Amino acid sequence: MLFDRFATRRPPGWLIAALAVPLLLVTALLVGRALTVTPARPSAPVAAAPSATTAAPSPSPYESVPPAAPPPDDLPVVTYDPAPRGFPPDPDPADTRPLSEGLRPNRNVAAYDAPGGRPLAFLAPTINGVRLTVPIVERRSGWTAVLLPSANRTIAWLPSGGWTTVALRDQIVVERRTHRLTWQRDGRAMRTWPVSLGMSGQLTPLGRTFVLGRTPPPEAVYGGVDIFALGAIPDDPDAVPTGLRGAHIGLHSWHNDDTLGRNVTNGCIRLTRSAQRLLLTEVEPGTAFVVVDRLP
Repeated sequence: MLFDRFATRRPPGWLIAALAVPLLLVTALLVGRALTVTPARPSAPVAAAPSATTAAPSPSPYESVPPAAPPPDDLPVVTYDPAPRGFPPDPDPADTRPLSEGLRPNRNVAAYDAPGGRPLAFLAPTINGVRLTVPIVERRSGWTAVLLPSANRTIAWLPSGGWTTVALRDQIVVERRTHRLTWQRDGRAMRTWPVSLGMSGQLTPLGRTFVLGRTPPPEAVYGGVDIFALGAIPDDPDAVPTGLRGAHIGLHSWHNDDTLGRNVTNGCIRLTRSAQRLLLTEVEPGTAFVVVDRLP
């Protein structure tokens, strides 16, 4: 499912289902319905697993800090729409090492294309009312790289100041060839489930993204279970049905499990209702979500 700009745009619904065109990315929120975030739960001490290696090492204290150019006041703000162009690609989009720290803007923070580079957009504290948490993927002296929302396999560099960090314990890994989703905590596999994925021409996008937030299901076909909207968008936005244009890739359940293990969706990841309910209670916004062809 998807936040689809959080505007009221319902997909064709049961008519599409009857025609065997599975709904997958939905018009996100109805007018007046805001995304809800996962209820906060007491944070447990995070003990790094011996085998878990994070992908965001601390910089050397002896490195010089490239200065941040003052951002123009009229920079665009990253929203649910596709992010502005010009940001660099994720240097390792298939990296499945746990990302154990997230970044939360406390004000509009300028995002740059490189340390000391060009400011291209602002990251705001919220996207359509949802508290934004983005995973940290790299650090250099005075600069921090994060996965960019509303974009695929893209990062942004932020200078120090204007944001705080939070611990991230979980990660979700999806393997396209085996149609398998694995929920990991502290670098250890907790549960694995079969999933349905995108059909030919609308394949589930590869690479690292993250859980952006959650929204109630707008149609009965989603089995009455809330949906996780991800930071990723379809690789080919024009390939999805007209009613789903502008939607994000989502993780959601379905009214039955008949198509698990098949490529039948418009790019989203579909799993059982019981699995989705469990993930909704355990997984926080900002959690890394990685789609690979197959794990080694």
